Amino acid sequence: MQIGNKIKRLRLKNGLTQEELGERTDLSKGFISQLEREQNSPSIETLFLLLEVLGTSPKEFFDDEASDQTIVYSPEDHTVFADEERKYEIDWLVPSSNKKEMEPVFLTLQKGGEFKPFEPSLSETFIYVIKGKIRLQLGKQEFIANAGDSLYYEASDHHQISNVHNGMTELIIIATQSYL
Repeated sequence: MQIGNKIKRLRLKNGLTQEELGERTDLSKGFISQLEREQNSPSIETLFLLLEVLGTSPKEFFDDEASDQTIVYSPEDHTVFADEERKYEIDWLVPSSNKKEMEPVFLTLQKGGEFKPFEPSLSETFIYVIKGKIRLQLGKQEFIANAGDSLYYEASDHHQISNVHNGMTELIIIATQSYL
């Protein structure tokens, strides 16, 4: 079992930096970093303190979650939403992905379609254009991407995707969750 990796996942899930976790547990940021990289091990007392601050019990922490973890999702598991006014359809590829570290979606933009505008966040976003052509408005900058192109950016400014193709555009978008 990789204790450090599980602690890191819980820390990120709780939206804490290593420094914040250290402050709440009276541990140094360096110790937390070493722990997460499996270069150090906590005492039982320190581990229980970390788990308490991270909002989990030792039983939950040590339960083997791999057996309950779904790996393959079929189309029946997806959730689809269409916005006729903005001319897009979004397909969440993984149920409850908004509770996970990444949120993968399949986005279809009709001719003239645009995805909803987003506020600045700490998220990182990856886009792969399967078909068509998009414009990414990122703050005051504008980027054009064609079928086969990939985009990767920090979402630290206002941003919006729109279809600039003379037909339908399809993309895969994977965004990390922002921990504001």
